[in-house]
Formats: sequence, C-alpha cells, structure tokens
Amino acid sequence: MINKKLLRILFVLYLLTLLRVIVFKYPLERMKEIADSWRDDVFWEGMKKANFEWFRTIQMYIRHWDNRGINSFGNLIGNILVFIPLGCMLPLLGKVFKNIFLCLGTGLLLVLAIELFQLLTAFGCFDVDDILLNGLGILIGYLIFKIVSCSSSKKRLTE
Repeated sequence: MINKKLLRILFVLYLLTLLRVIVFKYPLERMKEIADSWRDDVFWEGMKKANFEWFRTIQMYIRHWDNRGINSFGNLIGNILVFIPLGCMLPLLGKVFKNIFLCLGTGLLLVLAIELFQLLTAFGCFDVDDILLNGLGILIGYLIFKIVSCSSSKKRLTE
C-alpha cells in the first residue's frame, strides 16, 4: 500500500502541475499582458469566445484531424489524459472518494472551477467540451483504480 503522506505530496504536486499546464500555460510576460489588459468587459469578451455547445469543439477537432494548423490529437487526448491521475488518486486519498459519484463529482467541480477561472480572467477560453473530456479522464482514472484495487485484493486472497 502506498504511503498516505507521499500520496498527499504527489497529489499536491499533480494539482500544481495541472494548474501550470492548464491555467498558467503562458509565459509570465504574456500573462502580465493579459492581466494588464483586463477591463470591466473581460467577462463579456470571454463569453463571446466561450463554447457552451456540447461536442462543437470535439467535432471541429475530428473534422480537422489532418490539418497541421490544429493539434487535434493533442487537444482531444490530452484533455482526457491529464485528468486520469485525478481519478486514480482521489479514491486513494479518502474512503469517501471510493464512491464513483463522489469521485467524479469532486473531479468535475475542480474542472468547472478551472473553466470558470478561464472565463473570468481570459487566461484561456471556457469550453464545455473540455469539461466532458476531463470528466472522461477522471472516469478512466477511477476505473483504473478499481481494476488495480480489485486485482490486488484477489492477489492477497490467493497468497
């Protein structure tokens, strides 16, 4: 069994890396430019750029899969892969997260918070498809956790 203290440290490092990759992805100078450009209407500009239509971005990435100008594979698969660790780690951090609904719900709240932060600050664009893909990553991570924990339980029983 993994040491709880080490797991907590890894989880915090994962969350910090996640925020760096998703929210604070721009160089510091670019982020300062964005922050300096904030006005009262930043939210409304973000609303114009936001995607609130399910599957719009996913369909665009699939449609332009071969287009060199859009890194479709990286965006679709990356949005899933980056949240798999969250689905694996949450159930290890607390018994309550062994419930699939609580694990997925907590993960989706984090994803929603990130998307809303992007909407409100212009440090990215709100995209409902990101929530869907990130949620799929959390679910895959949770299923990996269940498969590994079930197989290790069976292994202990046979020893």
